[in-house]
Amino acid sequence: VQEKLKISYFGPAATFTHLAALEIFGRDAQYIPNESIKDVFTEIEKGRANYGVVPIENSTEGIVNHTLDMFIDSDLKIISEKFLEISQCLLSTETSIQKIKRVYSHPQAIAQTRNWIERNLNGVKIIDAASTSSAACLAKKEKGSAAISSVVASEIYGLNVLAKGIEDYKNNFTRFFVMGKKNSQPSGCDKTSIMFSVKDRVGVLHDALVPFKKYGLNLTKIESRPTRKKAWEYIFFVDFLGHIDDKNVKRALFELEKSCSLLKILGSYPTRE
Repeated sequence: VQEKLKISYFGPAATFTHLAALEIFGRDAQYIPNESIKDVFTEIEKGRANYGVVPIENSTEGIVNHTLDMFIDSDLKIISEKFLEISQCLLSTETSIQKIKRVYSHPQAIAQTRNWIERNLNGVKIIDAASTSSAACLAKKEKGSAAISSVVASEIYGLNVLAKGIEDYKNNFTRFFVMGKKNSQPSGCDKTSIMFSVKDRVGVLHDALVPFKKYGLNLTKIESRPTRKKAWEYIFFVDFLGHIDDKNVKRALFELEKSCSLLKILGSYPTRE
């Protein structure tokens, strides 16, 4: 009998990460909710899960910094990506918005609905929660409370939907990474993610990016994060089109490494762009 895949995800149930995981792996997998992104990584590293799913960026609010930071010390590989359209709802045991005195949600969801909150919940206390699902749990327990979460959370936690589609921008997507211990095989339409830090000298970042142009590699994203080891020292995260097994990718990274104090391949995977 084939054992079910074990999937670690940033939970609890009904978070958007959970919904993304369900779309990727289906309902036959065994899902392991985790309270933090760090715990998702740990479950895979310890062999308690086959794969993990975490958010990496939102189309309106940008990068999820904690996910990027986790890749600095982890040896896990990105093996897939998933784009999920995000639609936020206001949920409560109450039956009217006028009865709401406080609203819970994850900071990203609050940021995505800021204008709607100002127009419709003026004077209501807004409180950060660990996740949109945690917010739904709190709203379930407290009279006069509401949560900004998914419509699925309303079904799971037995809450009324007081308002749908309250995100400020309707073209609102979140990108998720699937992590595992092994690289994905080339699909013919791939993306590679890397991280690197450069030796401090004039023009070094320019020199580091030259090999990508030289070998015809299209950069799709570049982000920087402090190393936290030395003031004003940064690690750069780059996505580009191509697979690590491609000759032009190998040549570009060989030349890039000459400018780097650190170069790490985070994974090559089928692109969804």
